Amino acid sequence: QVQLVESGGGLVQAGDSLRLSCAASVRTFSSMGWFRQAPGKEREFVAAISWSGGSTRYADSVKGRFTISRDNAKNTMALQTNSLKPEDTAVYYCAAGGSMYSFNYWGQGTQVTVSS
Repeated sequence: QVQLVESGGGLVQAGDSLRLSCAASVRTFSSMGWFRQAPGKEREFVAAISWSGGSTRYADSVKGRFTISRDNAKNTMALQTNSLKPEDTAVYYCAAGGSMYSFNYWGQGTQVTVSS
């Protein structure tokens, strides 16, 4: 059974940073990524990374502020979130799949709350 577990969420002020982490039970995913869901909103794409780490993509709303990375030796992935804004408040989900554009495994989510 594939398992993805997020950690690192918390309560911060606007302008602060958080480092979100995702631990995977296996190292067989071509791509991994992050999505987020705010209250009353649909889940939206945030960032994705290829197996080698050589390719990344980001939502326009987080470009220049968030950085995705992975350490395959540790079966982990991270999202460094800098210059956080109140609109970044959401539950952040780790995802894994076979491409940079489709994901079929999901973690349980970690809450990020950014105050004004």
